[in-house]
Amino acid sequence: MAEAGKVLIVIGGGAAGFFCAVNAARLHPGLQVRILEKTSKLLSKVKVSGGGRCNVTHNAPAVPDLVKKYPRGQQMLKKSFYHFHTLDTVAWFAERGVTLKAEGDGRMFPVTDSSQTVIDCLLEEATKYRVRIDVNTEVTALHQLTDGRWRLDLRGDKSIEANYVCVCTGGYPQADKFNWLKELGHEIQPPVPSLFTFNMPGNPVTQLMGVSVPQAVVKVAGTKLQESGPLLITHWGMSGPVILRLSAWGARSLHDMDYRFTAIVNWLPDYQEHTLREEWPEIRQGMAGQKIYQKNYFALPQRLWHFLLQQSGVAEDTRWADLPAKEQNRLIRNLVSMEFPVQGKTTFKEEFVTCGGIALSQVDAQTMESRLHKGLFFAGEVMDVDGITGGFNFQHAWTSGWLVANSLG
Repeated sequence: MAEAGKVLIVIGGGAAGFFCAVNAARLHPGLQVRILEKTSKLLSKVKVSGGGRCNVTHNAPAVPDLVKKYPRGQQMLKKSFYHFHTLDTVAWFAERGVTLKAEGDGRMFPVTDSSQTVIDCLLEEATKYRVRIDVNTEVTALHQLTDGRWRLDLRGDKSIEANYVCVCTGGYPQADKFNWLKELGHEIQPPVPSLFTFNMPGNPVTQLMGVSVPQAVVKVAGTKLQESGPLLITHWGMSGPVILRLSAWGARSLHDMDYRFTAIVNWLPDYQEHTLREEWPEIRQGMAGQKIYQKNYFALPQRLWHFLLQQSGVAEDTRWADLPAKEQNRLIRNLVSMEFPVQGKTTFKEEFVTCGGIALSQVDAQTMESRLHKGLFFAGEVMDVDGITGGFNFQHAWTSGWLVANSLG
């Protein structure tokens, strides 16, 4: 237990920062805990997550399954999740009156379907355990003093001192934003965006904006990158869980391609090209007299079906029995391996996730303490850890924040 009168400064008022602060204040009653947030907003990602419902965690109770959802950080998480993982998160919030529910895809939300429930819970804990919160307070430098304590320089020529510092600033989009941590000797893995959508400017598919399919397989041509899941067509290109997952796994390689590549979409994940060709004569015979535009055998959204037929050169009044071989071959290819040139990405500022950050070799996986400096800790996305979409980044925030709180003193 941390000694009475000691001070913990948490830099960053997001999920990891709050979870670290409120647990530290609860577990160490004599510890003075203070959150410094450089903006005027607290818990901003919590607020917008999951369309305002807050995807708190994921229904993945087995640690080996859970770590597979993180493109970066798996070795560290294998150790840290055994101390605090998804079931612990569910129990922690339940003890404070916030019940979580699992949806069909495994994502977990408060039963209220409102992120404000989670925000209110964390703010109430902060009030209950007298956590001081300072907004519009930016840390510009950290210095370890000869007695082991820390001096934090703040914007506006002020400084404060603390026994412990936990950095929970989230990911930075530019490498130079890490300079104040680099000056302490920490190695930084260069940051690049990790969750983003695919831009397809001028592609006719964008006219289908709003159309979604519950399951599609998307590959990046020339790589081993492939994911499956719901796909959403937008006015700028493609989004949805399958695209966001692909962007997370491909964060570095897609950055190296300057976000210019070909996405190959299989709209019928139950088929490969050869299996669809094998079954095609039977499908065609069964639908023979019906007009192909009106009879959508594959139960795809009607607008998408018409688009695929148009892109395959199929005339509107064509019956299934009369489909010419050339157009049939094109349609089969478009159904299971349609190519879309991608030229750029879109990231959502409020939900921005990066890969990169503090090198994990310099952080103790059991305590989140810096291996270079005693009393300096990290939690959340400031480290080179990131998960795919679905509550995994929040789970890492809760786990790392909890580990810091438990290891003080």
